[in-house]
Amino acid sequence: MIAVVLLISACAHRPQRAEAGEFVARQLQLDGMLHRYQVFVPSQAAGGRHPPVIVFLHGSGERGDDNILQTQVGLGPYLRRHRADFPALVVFPQTPPGQSWSGGNTRLALAALDASVREFGGDPDRIALTGISRGGYGVYELALAQPLRFAALVPVCGGITQSNVHEPLVVEGVATAPDPFAAAAQRLQHLPMWIFHGGRDEVITPDQSRHMVEALRRVGGEVRYTEFAEAGHNAWDPAYATPELWAWVFAQKR
Repeated sequence: MIAVVLLISACAHRPQRAEAGEFVARQLQLDGMLHRYQVFVPSQAAGGRHPPVIVFLHGSGERGDDNILQTQVGLGPYLRRHRADFPALVVFPQTPPGQSWSGGNTRLALAALDASVREFGGDPDRIALTGISRGGYGVYELALAQPLRFAALVPVCGGITQSNVHEPLVVEGVATAPDPFAAAAQRLQHLPMWIFHGGRDEVITPDQSRHMVEALRRVGGEVRYTEFAEAGHNAWDPAYATPELWAWVFAQKR
């Protein structure tokens, strides 16, 4: 259970929604520490009274404490281009430098999600989780921590293990399993997934996503896989520009 969260900037009443979607800065205290995050709040016309919710987990390059970088790469730029009609509430937590989406940062992301759903009236039954690169690993990490919380997962150029990199990547929730891919698939098979990867990715190799797709299919999981044959590590721009992705995401319900 997440520790009690104190919203520093909470309002007594639900904020008025802008005519077009906008980013708003928020902060919370978790275990005595102050954390800042961003929320994309859709317009009333686009999102309705209880909009669907997306949690976006950034990659290694966007770690920090400025509360800006996590909106500059991945889903943030897409939202700025589609701010008038994107219908979802999107939560952008940020990890400190040198850290991954595990341990206290898993709890941070979930706390920011809880606070955003409460403040802006997000639909708790339509929460999707997506992330890029190190954040793609975080998608599995958060889903394993709360497997009944989400309606859909969209890992982009992520994976389960990857040791041959400067900062080794691993999903801690299954790190000690004999077959981490099989263990993750067994626990997450009930969750619809759409996985994306670049075929020429040399940072996180595409076999990470291929192995996960195979493991999910072996246990009967509902999984789609798109590999952009000519893309390198940046699979996020073409992934988030895939129109069918958003129709699929917003059709999912817990």
